[in-house]
Amino acid sequence: MRQIAVLPYRTVGPAVDAPIQILLITSRSTRRWVIPKGGLMKGLLPHAAAAAEAEEEAGVLGAACPIPLGSYRYRKQRASGASVWADVDVFPFAVTEELDSWDEQHQRERRWFSLADAAKAVDEEDLRALIRSFGAREFRAAASPARLIGAMADRMADKTGINTMFAWFQKLLPQQGNFFDLFEQQAATLVAGADALARLAQGGSGRAQHIREIEEREHDADNITREVLQTVRRTFLTPFDRSSITSLITTMDDAIDEMQQVAGAVNLYEVSEFEPEMIDMAAIIVDAARLTAEIMPLLRKIADNGHRLHELTERLVRMEGHADEIHARGLKRVFKEDSGKDALHFIVRQEMFKRLERVVDRFEDVANEIDGLVIDHA
Repeated sequence: MRQIAVLPYRTVGPAVDAPIQILLITSRSTRRWVIPKGGLMKGLLPHAAAAAEAEEEAGVLGAACPIPLGSYRYRKQRASGASVWADVDVFPFAVTEELDSWDEQHQRERRWFSLADAAKAVDEEDLRALIRSFGAREFRAAASPARLIGAMADRMADKTGINTMFAWFQKLLPQQGNFFDLFEQQAATLVAGADALARLAQGGSGRAQHIREIEEREHDADNITREVLQTVRRTFLTPFDRSSITSLITTMDDAIDEMQQVAGAVNLYEVSEFEPEMIDMAAIIVDAARLTAEIMPLLRKIADNGHRLHELTERLVRMEGHADEIHARGLKRVFKEDSGKDALHFIVRQEMFKRLERVVDRFEDVANEIDGLVIDHA
């Protein structure tokens, strides 16, 4: 049988490398730790059905990315006593709100776990691997051959003093700037802006606050971009080609600029409700920002992380293609519903779709910039 599920997550703190936490719930019968899941629902897309299960079982609201993270298989026990294999598609779910009361509140326990503890808590081996892969930077770095070789080199350096000599020699060289720190700070603004955009798309009374938060993050991104451009001019040695550095930081800045354009359109046209396809595109933006935040620290050792960087940029490109399909489907539906009725309503919706698509396009541009760096340096 086929089921759908969400992997509810949140980050602890605003830093780009802030720890990720996973929300697990207990099953009703065996009380083991699981993720919110259920069957497909008539009239709902798989990720939307999974989000409905998250609200019902775990009492959380958020942005469910329409693109599944992966899948796992487990044995489901039927009421008759028979057991069948169930294949579960898992969708990333950025939690934006925890409800005080929900449908299954008295039937389940919910608890936030660290990434490692969540993987240990679940029984299914495939699900454990899926949870670990969600924080692939930490998991793969710990087990990578490059890390093991690096550890051996550190032990050798301790005996020979090579590290001390190299550090002394580096002090004689001109400074290389703090570009990696600034890249990671810029990624953090993208994550914060995307989270606010997802909350804005969900509606409610906090529209003005969400718009203001996106605008503030856009100002933060402008300041970071300005600092990078100034640092490039006064730095003798740079980790990458100067044009690559400026292209990457400005492309990331373009992404938050486009988010601010969406927020501005919401304010200008007084949009109070988003179309379902728009909410899906906002969820894609949240996951794209998360992947971008994972990418940035990997640039510090780009030669060691080339394979993982390619995996992440490939996923970003696939997201852009999926967003194009959602955009076209949503626009066609709205056109049919408004045909011969409300031309102004369609024009506003068309503008909103266009602006959301531009945000996703900018993340594809970020992926292309990273691919160029990988080709040149890894």
